[in-house]
Amino acid sequence: MIGFILLGVLATFLIVGLGVGWGLSAPPYKGSKLQNFDGKTFINREGYQNKGFSDLLKWMTTRRPGPWTEKTLADIELGPKPAARVSDSTQVITYVNHSTFLIQTDGLNILTDPVWSDRVSPFSFAGPKRMRPPGIRFEDLPEIDAVLISHNHYDHLDIATLRRIKDRNPKTRFITPLGVDLYLNKKGIKNTFAFNWWEGLYLNDSTSVDAVEAQHFSSRGMLDRDKTLWAGFVIKSPKGNIYFAGDTGYNDFFKEIGERYTPIKTAIIPIGAYIPRWFMSPVHVDPAQAVQIHHDVGAELSIGMHFGTFPLADDGEQQPLNDLEIALNGENFIVIKEGSNVVIE
Repeated sequence: MIGFILLGVLATFLIVGLGVGWGLSAPPYKGSKLQNFDGKTFINREGYQNKGFSDLLKWMTTRRPGPWTEKTLADIELGPKPAARVSDSTQVITYVNHSTFLIQTDGLNILTDPVWSDRVSPFSFAGPKRMRPPGIRFEDLPEIDAVLISHNHYDHLDIATLRRIKDRNPKTRFITPLGVDLYLNKKGIKNTFAFNWWEGLYLNDSTSVDAVEAQHFSSRGMLDRDKTLWAGFVIKSPKGNIYFAGDTGYNDFFKEIGERYTPIKTAIIPIGAYIPRWFMSPVHVDPAQAVQIHHDVGAELSIGMHFGTFPLADDGEQQPLNDLEIALNGENFIVIKEGSNVVIE
């Protein structure tokens, strides 16, 4: 009898889990086969080592996360209200935190992977919690012309924030990799543009944006693994390009990005969520690899991101900064405080 009860409990959990997973899962991309799409799922190039559910269980049951200290608005200094516009090709790049940047150049205001929510999770009561407030008040943002969304993970695609942006300006363009637009459309965001790697559009007469290759994966639920694409982006500007890497592991395509989009004046590269390496290395670079990407793409200046905001892996709050300092050898690779900006002439 006890065996039947346990079997019933397990069956109930499985049914509920599948139901939740189905409900959370994003609509899949449908189209002809491509070099990075086998007709059902998107794929990374050779050298990528996929980690499965058993690897996830191994990590979750052996975790040794580093220390974090939660900070509130009383513990940080918010940045000033950004300018309404930057009319020339000067690049003003403001760090909000995590992977969210406000990029202002050529009369355009562009946000990358905007997240102002307190958790990056399908649930408001569980999942990775924000440990530092955004460095810029959402209300202080200028009018946003374009939003770049690198992939559909919760710490990069925050539907609550995207709806707030859309409600402020219905003309904002939401630019995504293939298939991610379908989820936005389902959630009421219609002004979307989806691209494969090496494709893009003009944002105005002088400036365009292309999706570029990254090494990662996608999913929002249990049943949509790799059903939509992931990407970085290059903003092509008359006086030098801006590369936003998104989430990525290391492979040999970064040199191709550098060759295709030279000159890259500024690169924005992840440095966090990389421990343990046996589990994270296929999808998240470590600080030393971030420095290598800086070299591979030929960036004049690189800025670190994807650290110090959400505890997503086992590296502690300060470890990405410490490991980056060790990896640097005079390279022009910096981190900036949330709410602060850099001005690149």
